[in-house]
Amino acid sequence: MKDNGVKDRKRLLLIDDDPNLILLVQDYLVFKGYEVITAENGREALEVLAQEIPDMIICDVMMPEMDGYAFVGHIRQDPQTSWIPVLFLSAKGQSQDRVKGLNTGADVYMVKPFEPEELVAQVEASLKHSNRLISHPGKADSGPKLQVRPDVELTPTELKVVQFVARGLANKEIADNMNVSQRTIESHVSNMLNKTGLHNRTELARWAMESSMT
Repeated sequence: MKDNGVKDRKRLLLIDDDPNLILLVQDYLVFKGYEVITAENGREALEVLAQEIPDMIICDVMMPEMDGYAFVGHIRQDPQTSWIPVLFLSAKGQSQDRVKGLNTGADVYMVKPFEPEELVAQVEASLKHSNRLISHPGKADSGPKLQVRPDVELTPTELKVVQFVARGLANKEIADNMNVSQRTIESHVSNMLNKTGLHNRTELARWAMESSMT
């Protein structure tokens, strides 16, 4: 009997430039019933994604070649990968670091060092949440209706931003498209999450699609 709480064997992509952490986390996740594929940096991970699509990505932030921020920016632009839940692992634990990670496109932000059991719990929660929201790419309307605060009104600028979010663009790409600073876009995304009562960019994107904003 599997210990991961899901019926099928979920595949995880683990990205980190620390071979010791890769070995530790991979062994623990495999023990818990997951299939784990690995990459040493964001660029290598993109090559992996060209061959196979995982159910979830666990990604270090600071890496050579391509860091976690740039990597997530890439996958959020591709409809084939934009739906994949991403869990950031980082040695940076300040509030602004967490905010930056989540605004970049990650769904979960965990600080190193961490307890393996907590990582597994976050993985399981993210996979269950993802299964409720999106069954696979292109079907963001599956799952139960999102609970959004009533009478939400977006400004014209917020509407433009959420349309870009629904297309899978990271904050930097949205800022470039709108000729504003990335901090401005982060502020708009944060305001919309507060207005709607939603929890992350994935829910915000789905709400935009369900509400025919795109």
